[in-house]
Amino acid sequence: MTSKAAKKTTGATATRPRAASTGRKSAARPRLTYLIGSLDRILRRKMTEALAPLGLTLAQFTALSVLDARGQASNAELAERSFITPQSANEVMSVMASRNWITREPDPNHGRIVVLKLTDDGREVLRRCMETVRVIEQQMLTGIDPVNATTVQTHLELFVRNLRG
Repeated sequence: MTSKAAKKTTGATATRPRAASTGRKSAARPRLTYLIGSLDRILRRKMTEALAPLGLTLAQFTALSVLDARGQASNAELAERSFITPQSANEVMSVMASRNWITREPDPNHGRIVVLKLTDDGREVLRRCMETVRVIEQQMLTGIDPVNATTVQTHLELFVRNLRG
């Protein structure tokens, strides 16, 4: 073995374990985009499972949260903020209106736009859901002190702004 090859082998061994003799590379740390995608899938699954006993879908919970934060929204705005298509948002809103969780009123300035707002019943449903979601969030943040959790949130908000454009 040449001294150059020996240095490469020594350097590789010192920084990470050698791969098994299958010819595959040793595992590197996953890319941040992969981790965020994995977290998104895990959160969607856990939240869907947790919200089902309360009679809500994840899309309904997200829509209630968006309306609570914004006060009101059009169907198109709600679809964008809820990560669903406008057609899906219309279906979700129809169900939510039939349950008296939201109101639908014509926009006084734009004849074709419908303004969506939370009702008191919708706020109560959201309040119950928030307790369930808070438990999932606490589980996710186990082992992270509040200062670091705030830093993570700040960075995630920046990621969203950077990519939203």
